[in-house]
Amino acid sequence: MTDFKLLCSQIRSLAEGEPHWLPVLSNASALIMDAMVDLNWAGFYLTDRSGGKETLLLGPFQGKVACVRIAYGKGVCGTAAKADEPQLVPNVHEFPGHIACDSASNSEVVIPLHAKGEVVGVLDIDSPLLNRFSAEDYAGLESIVATIEAVADLSGLPLGR
Repeated sequence: MTDFKLLCSQIRSLAEGEPHWLPVLSNASALIMDAMVDLNWAGFYLTDRSGGKETLLLGPFQGKVACVRIAYGKGVCGTAAKADEPQLVPNVHEFPGHIACDSASNSEVVIPLHAKGEVVGVLDIDSPLLNRFSAEDYAGLESIVATIEAVADLSGLPLGR
């Protein structure tokens, strides 16, 4: 079982030395990938407003190569960002408009990341197992995002504003 309180504490400690969003998100994705079993991707997509429309741009992550850009409202990540609502998807193949960045992914959790009341990105966690994520995982990942929002300097986000 994943110790989410420990992960939050580690993220807080690492942010004390450098609160800039880039190292905080990089270390958070590494900590999650190391602590949770049966994952094939853990990382962030960041809101990008350059080019006149909102998209999600690939941010710090651990795992296989990933989609570089996702439109707001598309796939699990884009849906979470546009609706500003977390997504817990037991079977991504049943999610309307799912984007298969890695065909091995079967379940997913996406939690929006906020700064000053607006969505500035999402935490995206994928697993090759169906129904991988429990209610405890969901709550734990929400606590990780809340910790990041509290300790990271997210003033550089969204990108391209």
